[in-house]
Formats: sequence, structure tokens, C-alpha cells
Amino acid sequence: MYIEQAYKGFHEGWRYVVGIMIIFLGWQVVGMLPLVGTLIVKSIGTGSMPSDIPGMSALLGTNLFLFLMLLSFAFGLLATFLTAKLVHRQKIIHLTTSRKKVDWNRISFAFFLWAIISIAMVGTDIIFSPEDYVFNFKLEPFLYLLLIGALLIPVQTSCEEYLMRGYLMQGIGIMVKNRWLPLLVTSLIFGLLHLGNPEVEKLGYGIMVYYIGTGLFLGILTLMDEGLELALGFHAANNMTTALLVTADWTAFQTDSLYRDISQPELGWDVFIPVLVIYPTLLYIFSKKYGWNNWKERLVGNIQIEKSIN
Repeated sequence: MYIEQAYKGFHEGWRYVVGIMIIFLGWQVVGMLPLVGTLIVKSIGTGSMPSDIPGMSALLGTNLFLFLMLLSFAFGLLATFLTAKLVHRQKIIHLTTSRKKVDWNRISFAFFLWAIISIAMVGTDIIFSPEDYVFNFKLEPFLYLLLIGALLIPVQTSCEEYLMRGYLMQGIGIMVKNRWLPLLVTSLIFGLLHLGNPEVEKLGYGIMVYYIGTGLFLGILTLMDEGLELALGFHAANNMTTALLVTADWTAFQTDSLYRDISQPELGWDVFIPVLVIYPTLLYIFSKKYGWNNWKERLVGNIQIEKSIN
């Protein structure tokens, strides 16, 4: 069982407190130094430093800003791995999956399934609402974007998955001895981490249904499949297609994407359809492919108490 993999390392409560501190320092302090330093240097000539994402992207250029923003997640992922290894003496494989080795076929299947669906949905919207989009393709900037995206977006999404559905879900699970509470808590935290996104300011707090719902979907994937592989593949595809296909002045990803959305942002059913329709459909597809059963036990059952390695 996936959450019980935490018992294969040291799992006292104080270790998770120390671990969260280390991860926060690595991700949000050390990891942000390159971005903050570059902003300071670039701001010297202008006399002011922007505090919002569109302003920082305009000052540095979209690709440089994206690179430096995503670089912080590399530090966060490294800090998460080091915390598991040094603080908990837990192998990375046990933070990743309950299987004997990482199932790369699962990662690939989830990635390409969601990438194809995302491309189809964006393409359909462009066909039926062409007035909402401007073709934004510029070869050289797009190639740089493609390189940055291929290298660092999977790092960014892996950082979030290993922290949310990995480290925190396992830690909370063995503390409360059930599965439903870590599922709900990590989904809520995942959603709240997006509160600072420009989308929230433009669309209002209603969009939190999408963010929290996405966290819940990824958590269900992890618990039902007993590992992070499907969540890793889906999350990477989601962010990569978002960065490459469409950008807008009011989104967190400011990129040299293929298209720019120039429509007036508004909270509509397109925000809720993924949570209410698409995610349940995907869960059905994954359940049939991987033979999931015993949903109640895997999602809300109790955690089996096991002896740690010490």
C-alpha cells in the first residue's frame, strides 16, 4: 500500500516538521534567489521592481522569466529528495510507488492520454471561437520555450507531486492512520498554493473549485493506483500543453506559446467541467485499464500499522 511506504523510513512527527522547513527553504528561499537576483539587476536601470507575474515577465522576457521561475522547483524537488533520504532514511522509490520499481509505462500513458485530450480541447475551442485567439508563433522564442518546457516543466510538476501526493500524503496518513484525511488535506493545500496566481484575481475564488478539484483528482489517482506514476504523467502533460499551446496576459504561465487568448476572462462552466465530467471519466478509463477495485478501502480505509526500519 502506498501510504504505508512511509513506514520503510523513520517517520516520527518531528522529522516531518523539520522536513517541511528544509523543503520550504530549498524551494522558496534558495530556489528563488536566481529569479530575485536577476530581477534586482534588471530593475536597476528602471528604478522599480515589478511584484506581479506579468510585470516580471515583461521585464525579464517571457522565456528567461519562465526558466528562472521553474528553476526554483528544481531546488524544491532536490530538497524533497534530500529530506526523504537524510531526514527519514527513506528510499526515493518508496516515496514514488508501492511497486518494486517505477512504472514508466504508467507515466507515459497518463502523459500522452491527457496531452492528446488537451490538444483536442484547445484545438476545438480555437476552431469554434477564433475571435478569442491570436496566432502567436515565433520560431526562435518558441524553440527556446520548447526546450525550457521539456527540461523543467516535468521537474516543476514532479516537485509538486512528490511534495503533495508523496511526502505530505504519506506523512499525514501514518499520523492520522487513515486515507481520507490526507487526501482532503493535500487537495486543499494544493489548491491554496495557487491563491497567488493571476487567474484567481481575474476570475475570483470560484476557480479554486478547479484547483482543489484537480488536487483531489490527483490524490485519488495516487491512492487508487498505489503510486505517483499516473499523477506525475498527467500533471506534466497538463502544464506542458498549457505552456506551449495558449497563454494570456492574466495567467501564471507567461510564454511565447502558439496562441494568445485575448478573450475577456470570466468564470464559466469550462472551469467546472474538468472537475465534474472530465476527471471522473479519466478515473473510469484508468480503473478499467489497471483493474482498480476496492475503492472504499483505498480511499477512506484505515492505515495498517507497520514497524519502521529502526
